[in-house]
Amino acid sequence: MGIGKGQQWGRLGSLPADGVVAASDAEARRLVEQSRARGEPFPVLGLTGGDLWRTLGGSGVGNPERLHSEDAMTFQVDVGEVLVDGRPLLFVAHVIAHSWAWRRTLVAMNAQWRGGWDLGPRSHPNDGLLDTCNARLTFTDVWKVRARLPTGTHLPHPRIKERRVASLQVEFDRPVVVELDGVAVGKASALALGLEPDALTVVV
Repeated sequence: MGIGKGQQWGRLGSLPADGVVAASDAEARRLVEQSRARGEPFPVLGLTGGDLWRTLGGSGVGNPERLHSEDAMTFQVDVGEVLVDGRPLLFVAHVIAHSWAWRRTLVAMNAQWRGGWDLGPRSHPNDGLLDTCNARLTFTDVWKVRARLPTGTHLPHPRIKERRVASLQVEFDRPVVVELDGVAVGKASALALGLEPDALTVVV
Protein backbone atom coordinates (compact mmCIF):
# COMPACT_ATOMS: atom_id res chain seq x y z
CA MET A 1 0.00 0.00 0.00
CA GLY A 2 1.30 3.46 -0.87
CA ILE A 3 1.61 6.17 1.73
CA GLY A 4 -1.56 8.04 2.60
CA LYS A 5 -1.93 11.71 3.49
CA GLY A 6 -0.70 12.36 7.02
CA GLN A 7 0.73 8.87 7.50
CA GLN A 8 4.21 8.34 8.91
CA TRP A 9 6.59 6.98 6.30
CA GLY A 10 9.87 5.14 6.64
CA ARG A 11 11.38 3.26 9.55
CA LEU A 12 14.74 2.81 11.18
CA GLY A 13 16.55 -0.04 9.46
CA SER A 14 19.98 -0.62 7.96
CA LEU A 15 21.00 -2.20 4.66
CA PRO A 16 20.82 -6.02 4.81
CA ALA A 17 23.84 -8.15 3.98
CA ASP A 18 22.52 -8.89 0.49
CA GLY A 19 21.67 -5.23 -0.22
CA VAL A 20 23.35 -3.32 -3.05
CA VAL A 21 24.68 0.24 -2.92
CA ALA A 22 23.80 2.74 -5.68
CA ALA A 23 25.45 6.15 -5.84
CA SER A 24 23.07 7.66 -8.41
CA ASP A 25 19.59 7.32 -9.89
CA ALA A 26 21.14 5.95 -13.09
CA GLU A 27 22.93 3.23 -11.12
CA ALA A 28 19.76 2.38 -9.19
CA ARG A 29 17.84 2.14 -12.46
CA ARG A 30 20.49 -0.14 -13.94
CA LEU A 31 20.24 -2.48 -10.95
CA VAL A 32 16.44 -2.75 -11.09
CA GLU A 33 16.54 -3.20 -14.88
CA GLN A 34 19.06 -6.03 -14.51
CA SER A 35 16.92 -7.76 -11.89
CA ARG A 36 13.82 -7.43 -14.09
CA ALA A 37 15.70 -8.85 -17.10
CA ARG A 38 16.73 -11.88 -15.03
CA GLY A 39 13.23 -12.35 -13.66
CA GLU A 40 14.46 -11.78 -10.11
CA PRO A 41 13.05 -9.63 -7.29
CA PHE A 42 14.53 -6.17 -6.98
CA PRO A 43 17.41 -6.03 -4.48
CA VAL A 44 17.26 -3.77 -1.45
CA LEU A 45 19.15 -0.66 -2.55
CA GLY A 46 21.30 1.49 -0.32
CA LEU A 47 21.36 4.99 -1.80
CA THR A 48 24.30 7.36 -1.38
CA GLY A 49 23.38 9.91 -4.05
CA GLY A 50 20.91 10.95 -6.71
CA ASP A 51 17.58 12.73 -6.86
CA LEU A 52 15.60 9.95 -5.17
CA TRP A 53 18.18 9.91 -2.35
CA ARG A 54 17.81 13.68 -1.93
CA THR A 55 14.01 13.40 -1.94
CA LEU A 56 14.28 10.84 0.88
CA GLY A 57 16.32 13.22 3.01
CA GLY A 58 19.85 12.68 1.74
CA SER A 59 22.09 15.73 1.86
CA GLY A 60 25.72 16.70 1.51
CA VAL A 61 27.97 13.83 0.43
CA GLY A 62 26.50 10.35 0.74
CA ASN A 63 28.24 8.12 3.25
CA PRO A 64 28.06 4.35 2.55
CA GLU A 65 28.87 3.64 6.21
CA ARG A 66 25.61 5.30 7.27
CA LEU A 67 23.66 2.57 5.46
CA HIS A 68 24.89 0.05 8.03
CA SER A 69 24.44 2.31 11.05
CA GLU A 70 21.62 2.67 13.56
CA ASP A 71 20.71 5.99 11.89
CA ALA A 72 19.85 4.41 8.55
CA MET A 73 16.27 4.76 7.36
CA THR A 74 14.39 2.25 5.19
CA PHE A 75 11.61 3.23 2.78
CA GLN A 76 9.26 1.51 0.38
CA VAL A 77 9.08 3.38 -2.92
CA ASP A 78 7.27 3.04 -6.22
CA VAL A 79 9.12 2.11 -9.41
CA GLY A 80 8.19 3.83 -12.64
CA GLU A 81 7.46 2.03 -15.89
CA VAL A 82 7.62 3.60 -19.33
CA LEU A 83 7.07 2.38 -22.87
CA VAL A 84 9.37 4.40 -25.12
CA ASP A 85 7.83 3.87 -28.56
CA GLY A 86 6.77 0.44 -27.28
CA ARG A 87 10.11 -0.42 -25.61
CA PRO A 88 9.54 -1.25 -21.91
CA LEU A 89 11.93 0.42 -19.45
CA LEU A 90 12.01 1.23 -15.74
CA PHE A 91 12.96 4.33 -13.77
CA VAL A 92 13.26 5.26 -10.10
CA ALA A 93 13.28 9.08 -10.05
CA HIS A 94 12.00 10.72 -13.24
CA VAL A 95 11.31 10.73 -16.95
CA ILE A 96 12.01 13.88 -18.95
CA ALA A 97 11.18 14.10 -22.65
CA HIS A 98 11.99 17.31 -24.50
CA SER A 99 12.54 18.92 -27.88
CA TRP A 100 15.93 20.48 -28.69
CA ALA A 101 14.94 23.88 -27.29
CA TRP A 102 12.74 22.47 -24.50
CA ARG A 103 9.65 24.22 -25.88
CA ARG A 104 7.87 20.86 -25.97
CA THR A 105 8.51 19.02 -22.74
CA LEU A 106 7.00 16.24 -20.67
CA VAL A 107 8.15 15.69 -17.09
CA ALA A 108 7.05 12.73 -14.96
CA MET A 109 8.39 12.78 -11.40
CA ASN A 110 8.60 9.96 -8.86
CA ALA A 111 11.15 12.06 -6.94
CA GLN A 112 11.07 15.77 -6.20
CA TRP A 113 14.38 16.82 -7.72
CA ARG A 114 16.22 16.65 -11.03
CA GLY A 115 19.67 17.93 -10.11
CA GLY A 116 19.23 21.54 -9.00
CA TRP A 117 15.69 21.76 -10.37
CA ASP A 118 12.70 21.30 -8.07
CA LEU A 119 10.57 19.77 -10.83
CA GLY A 120 8.12 17.95 -8.57
CA PRO A 121 7.46 20.13 -5.51
CA ARG A 122 4.56 17.90 -4.41
CA SER A 123 5.95 14.59 -5.65
CA HIS A 124 6.13 11.66 -3.22
CA PRO A 125 7.95 8.41 -4.13
CA ASN A 126 5.36 6.18 -2.47
CA ASP A 127 1.94 7.68 -3.18
CA GLY A 128 1.20 5.59 -6.27
CA LEU A 129 1.17 8.71 -8.46
CA LEU A 130 3.46 10.43 -10.92
CA ASP A 131 3.60 14.22 -10.83
CA THR A 132 3.50 15.18 -14.50
CA CYS A 133 3.92 18.44 -16.40
CA ASN A 134 3.08 18.58 -20.09
CA ALA A 135 4.47 21.83 -21.49
CA ARG A 136 4.11 23.71 -24.76
CA LEU A 137 6.17 26.86 -24.30
CA THR A 138 7.31 29.86 -26.29
CA PHE A 139 11.04 30.69 -26.36
CA THR A 140 10.39 33.46 -23.84
CA ASP A 141 8.50 31.03 -21.59
CA VAL A 142 11.43 28.60 -21.63
CA TRP A 143 13.82 31.13 -20.11
CA LYS A 144 11.29 32.38 -17.57
CA VAL A 145 10.43 28.83 -16.49
CA ARG A 146 14.10 27.81 -16.25
CA ALA A 147 14.78 30.73 -13.91
CA ARG A 148 12.11 29.45 -11.52
CA LEU A 149 12.98 25.73 -11.59
CA PRO A 150 15.47 25.76 -8.69
CA THR A 151 12.75 26.97 -6.30
CA GLY A 152 9.83 24.98 -7.70
CA THR A 153 7.94 28.20 -8.45
CA HIS A 154 7.57 27.48 -12.18
CA LEU A 155 4.05 26.24 -11.41
CA PRO A 156 1.31 27.08 -12.04
CA HIS A 157 1.85 28.22 -15.63
CA PRO A 158 -0.78 28.70 -18.36
CA ARG A 159 1.21 26.65 -20.90
CA ILE A 160 2.08 23.80 -18.51
CA LYS A 161 -0.60 21.20 -17.84
CA GLU A 162 -0.13 19.60 -14.42
CA ARG A 163 -1.53 16.18 -13.54
CA ARG A 164 -0.97 13.71 -10.71
CA VAL A 165 -1.72 10.34 -12.23
CA ALA A 166 -1.08 6.62 -11.89
CA SER A 167 -0.65 6.29 -15.66
CA LEU A 168 -0.38 8.53 -18.69
CA GLN A 169 0.00 8.26 -22.46
CA VAL A 170 1.50 11.08 -24.51
CA GLU A 171 2.17 11.48 -28.22
CA PHE A 172 4.47 14.09 -29.75
CA ASP A 173 4.25 15.76 -33.14
CA ARG A 174 7.89 14.88 -33.76
CA PRO A 175 10.43 12.71 -31.90
CA VAL A 176 11.79 14.11 -28.63
CA VAL A 177 14.81 13.19 -26.53
CA VAL A 178 13.88 10.88 -23.66
CA GLU A 179 15.89 10.84 -20.42
CA LEU A 180 15.37 8.25 -17.69
CA ASP A 181 16.95 9.06 -14.34
CA GLY A 182 19.23 11.58 -16.00
CA VAL A 183 20.43 9.38 -18.85
CA ALA A 184 19.28 9.79 -22.45
CA VAL A 185 17.86 6.53 -23.84
CA GLY A 186 17.03 7.76 -27.35
CA LYS A 187 14.21 9.60 -29.10
CA ALA A 188 10.53 8.73 -29.18
CA SER A 189 7.22 9.91 -30.60
CA ALA A 190 5.05 8.28 -27.92
CA LEU A 191 5.36 7.46 -24.22
CA ALA A 192 3.14 5.36 -21.95
CA LEU A 193 3.90 5.81 -18.25
CA GLY A 194 2.85 3.92 -15.15
CA LEU A 195 3.98 2.80 -11.70
CA GLU A 196 4.63 -0.36 -9.72
CA PRO A 197 3.53 0.66 -6.20
CA ASP A 198 5.70 -0.40 -3.23
CA ALA A 199 7.99 -2.25 -5.63
CA LEU A 200 11.39 -1.27 -4.20
CA THR A 201 12.98 -1.08 -0.75
CA VAL A 202 15.65 1.58 -0.33
CA VAL A 203 17.90 2.56 2.56
CA VAL A 204 19.36 6.05 3.08
